Amino acid sequence: MSIKTIDGSLFRDMLVTGCTYLNNNREAVDALNVFPVPDGDTGTNMSQTMNSATKDLGSGDAPSVSDIASKAAKGALRGARGNSGVILSQILRGFASAMNGHETIDVPLMTEALRIGANTAYKAVMKPKEGTILTVARVMAEDAERFSKNTDDMEELYRLVIKSGEEVLERTPDMLPVLKQAGVVDSGGKGLMTIFHGFFAALTGNYGEAEEKAPALMQGQSFIDNHDVSGEINFGYCTEFIVSRPKEDLSQNDVNRLRKRLERIGDCVFVVSDLSVVKVHVHTNDPGRALQMGLELGELDSIKIDNMFEEHRKVEEQKAEQQKAEAAKASEPPKQYGMVAVSLGDGFRQIFESLEVDQIVDGGQTMNPSIEDLQKAIEAANAENVYVLPNNSNIILAAQQAAEICDKNVMVIPTKSVPMGIAAALTFSRDAEPQDNFDAMKEAAEKVHTASVTYSVRDTVFDGMEIHEHDIMGLVDNRIKELGSDVREVALKLLEGMVTEDCGVITVYYGSDIDEATASALSAEIEKAYTNCEVYLEPGGQPLYYYLIAVE
Repeated sequence: MSIKTIDGSLFRDMLVTGCTYLNNNREAVDALNVFPVPDGDTGTNMSQTMNSATKDLGSGDAPSVSDIASKAAKGALRGARGNSGVILSQILRGFASAMNGHETIDVPLMTEALRIGANTAYKAVMKPKEGTILTVARVMAEDAERFSKNTDDMEELYRLVIKSGEEVLERTPDMLPVLKQAGVVDSGGKGLMTIFHGFFAALTGNYGEAEEKAPALMQGQSFIDNHDVSGEINFGYCTEFIVSRPKEDLSQNDVNRLRKRLERIGDCVFVVSDLSVVKVHVHTNDPGRALQMGLELGELDSIKIDNMFEEHRKVEEQKAEQQKAEAAKASEPPKQYGMVAVSLGDGFRQIFESLEVDQIVDGGQTMNPSIEDLQKAIEAANAENVYVLPNNSNIILAAQQAAEICDKNVMVIPTKSVPMGIAAALTFSRDAEPQDNFDAMKEAAEKVHTASVTYSVRDTVFDGMEIHEHDIMGLVDNRIKELGSDVREVALKLLEGMVTEDCGVITVYYGSDIDEATASALSAEIEKAYTNCEVYLEPGGQPLYYYLIAVE
């Protein structure tokens, strides 16, 4: 039976299933990252973005695809993390633009959504690279336009589009040499295809076929529940369980009937099955009845019931305290200038606070803050002009998106490391004009070169270097320069290639895994080796990175 249109309920199920597929395959997507540093990875960032996109979609009868697409786009924009997450949010934003005002989706509208989604994502990136998630989205959109001339069946269109996406994904190593060296496909493209396999599974109801392409949905992981307890709670118990040993004659009709029955006693219903196991999620006021319904299909396992009423009370208390603080802040007139910096580590926090940075957002090497996190910090700075220091190359795009949605003059200084951010903050002057400040801060940041010493989280090949898990890696301005087995030796080797006659200052920031005595010994060696430089030692407190060393 052909599928001519997708209504709001089905479209919501497609988004939620795509999210679940990505959640359950997150680590596999992460593993494709060729840059083996212990950072927030592509799969993790895309997964968190999709979780945010599906958070407020609800359950039951959906009003229209326009409403569902709009909610998903807004949620994705709020929760987008990292470059891959921001690009994904822009694809969903394009979907919402195309579907605006539509009750259902047919083949021409789906084709238009794919095209606008890809175009919107390209426009969000200043220098788009081919061989990435952008290429996969674009080629699928282009092929969809070609396929749509010969079919009005949504299932056929999706089957062809997914085939097209998988084919271009396999070609990404030919477009990006670094992928070919590492022997992997693009991780962002893989994440996008994982989502589309989830879309197809919900569209057809054939989860088994999709599992061959995106395994792990039925392997026992629980749902990553996105229940929102900040609003009114109609159904207070988040209930999850697995029918691990279903009856022998279980059919897809039994599964569908269970889904319909659960929708009568709750919302946020999600039932997935390949007929060998059934996974169930529902928000209800009668969890016992939900379990009883499940028992009719077989034996229950992995039962989990959360009291959302209690969670709601805690959220409301926190909200009241936050509103009180915001009201007090709002009563103060906005300042002329404010600064927001992203960093992680008590030492770096203290440094930025001493430089009068208004808001410090946790994140950087080990996790990427969302657009919403950055937006809130910008607003909390309570200033007419706000300078944002992302301090990580994977946060700059999110910072730029946050700047666009804030109703004030927000200037993102493209700092790619915390030392660059410190240099920019040091240069800030309250007496300068806004643009003059930006230019001076950007120039100061660009004069700083940052060495970082960390370890490899996986085996890979990068820039012609064979890297093994747990190798000590030395990077200069985010490019791998040294490999070894000793932290001290790698740090000193890095500096040999960095310090020139023009350099005057070296600052060593040691991380949480390095004690002060060890750091002091390294600092003394550096001071002895580079007598023409002033050498400073500071506790950064950053996790996972043994040292960050600024040379300027």
